[in-house]
Amino acid sequence: MAVTDPVDSRLLAALAELGKAAVHELAAKVGMDPREVAYRLVSLSGSGLPLLVGVESDPNGLRAALAGAPQQPPNQQVPQPGPQQRPPQPPSPVHGAPSGAYAVHGTPSAAYPVQGTPSAPYPVQGVPSGAYPVRQGPPPMARPPQGPPPRPQQPMRPPPPPPVDPVMSTWGPPQSASWARGDEQMPGAPKAPVPNRTGRTGDVLPSEGLEGEQLTVQLLEVQDPADFLFSAAGYRLEENERSVVVHTEVVNRGPIPFASLPDNFLELITADGKAIGKAPVSLTSRPPHKIGVQPGETAGGHTVYVLPESTRVVSVRWSPRPEPDERTITWAIED
Repeated sequence: MAVTDPVDSRLLAALAELGKAAVHELAAKVGMDPREVAYRLVSLSGSGLPLLVGVESDPNGLRAALAGAPQQPPNQQVPQPGPQQRPPQPPSPVHGAPSGAYAVHGTPSAAYPVQGTPSAPYPVQGVPSGAYPVRQGPPPMARPPQGPPPRPQQPMRPPPPPPVDPVMSTWGPPQSASWARGDEQMPGAPKAPVPNRTGRTGDVLPSEGLEGEQLTVQLLEVQDPADFLFSAAGYRLEENERSVVVHTEVVNRGPIPFASLPDNFLELITADGKAIGKAPVSLTSRPPHKIGVQPGETAGGHTVYVLPESTRVVSVRWSPRPEPDERTITWAIED
């Protein structure tokens, strides 16, 4: 069959170059989402291409994950069919167990009741069903002690107060309101500064990766339109389409390496609030981002977008994951 989709053609060309690769490795090579790569590979495999999409696993790990499934008791005797009994049915697979395991016949469908066990708990003898009545009136007088009256003692000094537990002074006693609301800062305590997550073209904004990587991202340039760069790289736009090129730079300021593609979730935001993801193309004159940013390293690259010619772009958004969260940073594009 002939492959007409340019994205499928680029994906198959990269796979032909690698020969054999995992889905996430192939997705990183072509700069696409691994879920979209897996979907396209399965569709292409079913269309008759010489392509096999497989999956590998750790059998011991899978068995350990399924170890919590209910197991049938071993060494049960299989009853022999009598004249009025039906012959045993073929064994059926046990749900939740590894493939190939069968249920043991003769096991009861439910636990047998223990003989002599009451169906409901017995009430404790001698314990009243309700609260004890409160005794009305003054308490009874204590009996005077027998023997000679005690000698008058000198007044004792009160013992010094115990040292204050720093945990108790901060959080309050357990099971109290101050303990339950211990996440709130104490009155007068300085609040941590909230990092600025918005800016304009040229601003450097801080963010974090999924593993706690300390990053700063700078939006250097937004070239809109960039049709001549798109055509010079050998690509062709459809009617009423335009291309946009975004230049960003990522700095890893922490000790943890950033292992993802820096512009994997760099999106254009339109005037109606919709997000436009990057196109799976790269330009020869504007090199793309490479995977990974090591501690202390500065990595730059260009991201290409294809969108309708009439669409108005108002901002650029960067996030370490597909859905925006508290780590998402946004640059407003000046008109």
